[in-house]
Amino acid sequence: MRWSGRLHDWNDARGFGFVTPNGGGERAFVHIRAFARAHRRPVDGDLLNYVVEVDGRGRRNAVAVRFADAPAPVAPPPRRTKPFRATGFAALFALALPAACAIGLLPWKVAGVYAAASAVLYFVYLGDKAAAQRGGRRTPESTLHGLALVGGWPGAAFAQQHFQHKRSKDEFVGTYVATIVLNLAGLVAFAVMRHKGAWPG
Repeated sequence: MRWSGRLHDWNDARGFGFVTPNGGGERAFVHIRAFARAHRRPVDGDLLNYVVEVDGRGRRNAVAVRFADAPAPVAPPPRRTKPFRATGFAALFALALPAACAIGLLPWKVAGVYAAASAVLYFVYLGDKAAAQRGGRRTPESTLHGLALVGGWPGAAFAQQHFQHKRSKDEFVGTYVATIVLNLAGLVAFAVMRHKGAWPG
C-alpha cells in the first residue's frame, strides 16, 4: 500500500527526516537512500508518496519514496513475439516437389499425398480459427501436428499466414517446425532408398 504524506524535520546534512501521512497518523522515518531516482534533494514540506515498512524494533520506515510531483515510472511495453512464417519455404517446396517428380527422383503419388494433406489441413485450420472466434470446440493440436507430419505442413504454413492463426505460441511453433524437419527427413530417406532400389515404386 502506498501512502501520501508531507516531509518534516528534514536534516539535509545527515540525509534523513520524517514523513507524516496526509490526514494524520503515525510518522515514518525516511532516509535519502529511500528515494527512488530522486531528481533533487528533499526539503521540508515536500509532498511524498511512499511505502511503509516496520523493522524488527517496530519502527516505521518509509521506502520506495517518490516526490508527489514526480511522474510515475512507465513500464516498458511488453515484448511481442514475432509471428512465425514458413510460407516462403512452403512455396519453394511446392515448386521443388513437382520438379523432383518430373525428373523421376520421386513418384507423382508423393506429390499427390502432399497436395491432399495440405488441402485438408488448410481447411482444418480454417475450422479451428472459426471455432476460436465463436468459442466452439477446438481441433486438438495433436491433430494439427499429425496432419503436418504426414505431409500437410505446407498447407499449414499458408493457413497460418492467411488466417493469422497458430503463429505466436512458442510451444506450438516449435512442435510444428519439428514436424517439418521429420517429414523432410523421411522424404529424403525415401528418395535415397528408392534410388538404391531398396524401396519399390
